Parts: sequence; C-alpha cells; structure tokens
Amino acid sequence: MQYDVTVIGSGPGGYVGAIRCAQLGFKTAIIEKYDTLGGTCLNVGCIPSKALLDSSEHFHNAEKTFKEHGININKPKVDLKQMIERKRQVVETTCGGVDFLMKKNKIDVLHGLGSFVDKNTIKITGNDGAVKEIKTDKVIIATGSKPANLPFIKLDKKRIITSTEALELKEVPKHMIIVGGGVIGMELGSVYARLGSKITVVEFLDRLIPGMDGTMSKELQRSLRKLGFDIKVSHKVTAVSTKGKEVTVTAENKKGESLDIKGDYCLISIGRRPYTEGLGLENVGITTDKAGRIEVDDHLKTNVDNIYAIGDVIKGAMLAHKAEEEGILVAEQLAGQKPHINYNLIPGVVYTWPEVAGVGYTEEQLKESGRSYKVGSFPFRALARARASMDLDGVVKVLADKENDEILGVHIIGARAADMIAAGVTAMEYRASAEDVARMSHAHPTYMEAVKEACLAATDNRPIHI
Repeated sequence: MQYDVTVIGSGPGGYVGAIRCAQLGFKTAIIEKYDTLGGTCLNVGCIPSKALLDSSEHFHNAEKTFKEHGININKPKVDLKQMIERKRQVVETTCGGVDFLMKKNKIDVLHGLGSFVDKNTIKITGNDGAVKEIKTDKVIIATGSKPANLPFIKLDKKRIITSTEALELKEVPKHMIIVGGGVIGMELGSVYARLGSKITVVEFLDRLIPGMDGTMSKELQRSLRKLGFDIKVSHKVTAVSTKGKEVTVTAENKKGESLDIKGDYCLISIGRRPYTEGLGLENVGITTDKAGRIEVDDHLKTNVDNIYAIGDVIKGAMLAHKAEEEGILVAEQLAGQKPHINYNLIPGVVYTWPEVAGVGYTEEQLKESGRSYKVGSFPFRALARARASMDLDGVVKVLADKENDEILGVHIIGARAADMIAAGVTAMEYRASAEDVARMSHAHPTYMEAVKEACLAATDNRPIHI
C-alpha cells in the first residue's frame, strides 16, 4: 500500500497530525503498536489521571466541606474499585472517539510495531507476529515517551511503581512515598491523599514543580501541606528497596545526613524519557541527542529529508497540546502552508486542587535575562466567587514589561486555573498590555476577576478589591 503520509504513534500529536494531513488531502495512515488509539495521554496519562482527580475531589468535598454547605450525609466510604472502573469507562469512551475520527477522516489504522526498513518503507509487526510493509512519501514520528527511572531503582510494578500502575491500584495506600516533586507526582499524590493516604514527597531540587514560576511552587506547597503532604525538598534519593509489603526509600539532605522513609508503596515520578525503541532509526540514519530525543530543525524535520518528528520524542515540554500543535504544523508545512508555533505561549498546567497554570516567562527567567519588568498579583481569597465556592487558596500573578506594559507572563494557582490560563494565552498572542486586560469588562462574580485585578496591580498598582 502506498501513502502520502504515515504517522507512527497515535497519541495526541500523532492522531491530530494525521487528521490535519487527511483534511489537507493527503492519503494518510497511522501506525499504533497497542490495541487502542490515543497513546499515553488517553490511555495511561492525562485522561485517566483527571478522571481519578475528579472522583477523589468529590470524595474529599463530601468528607470535608459538605457539612459547611448545609449538606448532611453519612460518613462517605471510598469504593476504589468503582473509581477505577469509572476511569476505565472514561478512557474507553475517549479512545473510541479517536477511532471514530480516524474513520470519519478516512485514515487507515494499522496496528503493530512500526519500524523503518528505509526512509520510504515501514515494516509493521503485529502482536500475532504477522509482518507487512507499506510505502510512504512522508513520515511523522510521534511515538511519545515512557516513565523515566533511576539506574539503581528496580521497578517491580507492585510496590515500586510508575504512574501507569498508580492508575490501577487495588487498594488505597496507607503511606505512598513519591520520588519526584513534578506535575505527575503531585497530581497522583493528590488523588490518594484525598482518599486517606499519607503522602511523603522526596524532591532533589529545592522546590516542587520546578519548571513553573516560583510563586506558584510556594503556594502549591502550602496547599498540599494542608492536605497532609509531608514534603522533603533538597533531598537526594540514594536507594529504594522492598521487604514484603514494605518499601524503604533512603535519602540524603544537603548536609549529607541520611534518612529512611518507610511506606507500603513508592511512586517513581522523576519525569519521562523519549520512546524510540524498535523504530529502526539506525536503518535510516536518524540521530538522537544525549537524552534520547530525536534531533529536528525549526520545521521539525529530522536529518532525513522526508521524516519529521513531534511531541515527547523531540525537544521541549512533554505536553499533549504541544504535540498537537506540532502535528498540525508539520501537516500544514507539507501542504505548502507557513504555520508557526510560539513555544513561549504554550501553557503548562498542574491539575491538583487548587490547579496551577502558567504561560510565558516566569519571574526567575526574567531576572536571569536582565529584562526590566513589573509584577501585579491578586489573591483568590479577595474574590466573592472564591468565597462562595470555598476555594480561597490561590493567587494570580501577572508579569509585564516595565517600559511598554506588554504582558510577559501569566501565572495562576487557584480554582479553574487550567481553564483561566487560556485568557492569558489569548492576551499574549495579541501582545496585549496589562492595561488592555485591566480595561476589559470581566463578569462578576467570577474567578477571572482576579486576572483583571492582577493586571490593574501591574499597570499602576491600582487593584480595586484589596
């Protein structure tokens, strides 16, 4: 079979890129090694974790805040089996939606491990061992990433686990130790903390969610501690071992003092690594960097002229929506268009509660670059909407150029921050000033009023409600 474009990998970057290729008139195929489409995000990442986050938040509110709202119920009980089953149903429906989109756009779905024979020939090895080959003009590699690990840690996937196993536990841990203070660990830690687990976080760096603005890190740490998290930053893990149902994590602080932490589960959450095993990159001469990422140019083309790569297997943040934008960019370039991605305006989100979201420069980045800037912030607890919903934790922080008032960064921790950050992206895409946003009418009462107030604070230090 001959195709114009073949996409290897059906995660958000792959399937979105395939759809855009089909829309543009290319005969398109997508190759997926697993039985279901959707990649990590839909199957064992973004979607299932958000399903469990929502379920656990409902339980937490029933247990902690219903009474204050005037809702009297018997003491709620956790039915983890049902939570997991609901999560599976959400995943099944979402993945089914991708199947529908492939059929709708007349994209051929080929299941099996895709590997390069040469730059225009791909071998597909099915789970049953059957092998077939296809010919293609262009190829988009979108094979995503897998959980990273430390060389001295042996994952047994029972007590020492990754995020994949954490989504399928059969019991609520008594004490879950999380190695790594990044996004995935804080989200899954939140799930089980709400359900009654003791959570201990061991992070090598000096703060949580280190890629985000420092203010967001401090505020999140404060909120998670209220939820019961024991957070140990600036600690280096030196060993992880199991004995029966007990896990021991050994860590050292900055002084070199050793500490043993014992629990019944240990979640290794130190990031993710590009997944390129079995692709046969060596058969076409594609190069990777020291981190295992496929090297691409500004047009996401590899060193082989007809092969492109997107998403987690290349440089940049490992985000589903970043991969989607890259898939569309490649498709439109192949059609002769001239799309563009501003990587500085791809938002990052942490789906804890309160949620954390940011776009643009952090204050740390602006300080490092020497750029002259000003800061405006506004706390959620000063919002009528936040008081009404009892979501008082949080702050909006706006960074603007000191000379021309252009918004350089928007950082939010608070209720619905994940949805609110789109307003920051929109403003920055159109190079709005803080004054521009401050002059716009924001509905009352809403969480978005905090963005307006933070912009008022940034322009002339004139917030209304504090």
